[in-house]
Amino acid sequence: MTDNSHQDHSKGIPTPPRRLERVCPLPWEHPVSIQQAEELKRRQQEIMDNPSYVEPDRDVSFIHEDELRGVRLQLDYTKAEATMNAYGIHHAIVVFGSTRLKDERVAKMDHELILSKLAADPTNSALQQEVRLSEKQVGLSRYYEVARQLGRLVGQSGHGPQDSSLVIMTGGGPGGMEAANRGAFEVGARTVGLNITLPREQYPNPYITPGLCFQFHYFALRKLHFMKRAVALVAVPGGYGTLDELFGALTLIQTRKIAPIPIVLVGESYWREVVNFERLLEYAETADEVWSGIKEWHRNNGTDIFDGEGHILPRTKSSLRPDPI
Repeated sequence: MTDNSHQDHSKGIPTPPRRLERVCPLPWEHPVSIQQAEELKRRQQEIMDNPSYVEPDRDVSFIHEDELRGVRLQLDYTKAEATMNAYGIHHAIVVFGSTRLKDERVAKMDHELILSKLAADPTNSALQQEVRLSEKQVGLSRYYEVARQLGRLVGQSGHGPQDSSLVIMTGGGPGGMEAANRGAFEVGARTVGLNITLPREQYPNPYITPGLCFQFHYFALRKLHFMKRAVALVAVPGGYGTLDELFGALTLIQTRKIAPIPIVLVGESYWREVVNFERLLEYAETADEVWSGIKEWHRNNGTDIFDGEGHILPRTKSSLRPDPI
């Protein structure tokens, strides 16, 4: 029954009832009255304090129940997807690489510091091992600059830095990922990072565009987002994580779950020591080789990223993949 106390009888048409105003409250709009037994009031409060009374979307413990895993998977996918769509991100050059890669200047400074420690304690076996590792890091540091230069090249493509249709996308961490994000950042371009929640606390690198750094719970959903917009994969020297992402992509391509895209390994000598990729992939040593190789591959494949004037072509259903992943 509605409250008709505000009717305008002069016109014969009832005034619509006000949604939140009533002459008398409805029965459920007040607690147990003070005249009723204290036991009933206690029971009422106990009901309201129980987690079952919390609205599902506000009940964090409920959302983390095993039965809600499907919902959590959907949330892990949808948040990043909706945001990247809002930014107009259609294509990505995905860059993988070791978190331990360092800027050459930093790598050399760290190496000199360890050498000075070893000079003061020359028989220390732990320091000797650190020196050997730091020497390798100095040797690999040139690939940090390659990833950084690639980030600049991609960031300057299309209509310029504010054109988000083609972006650098990384795992959002330090090392080789940081280098690629940094290069794009340095030319004013938007750049994406896909972080993952790990047992030990981690932080995103500071060169990702605020609003385009996402933290995933599920590796599978993170990998899906890497591949969904990828028009090329670039791997600078890395370890198990890089190999996992690389072989995952190769498997999708080999089984034709996605259409082929160029995969470039930066640093042939490094990768040949890791595994023999002959006939599967392309090698490169410089950012220019990486970038020109990606563009040439797509031209030869009939899936150009750019038109004749250097503008980024719009994404179409037939241009890159026959089936969405």
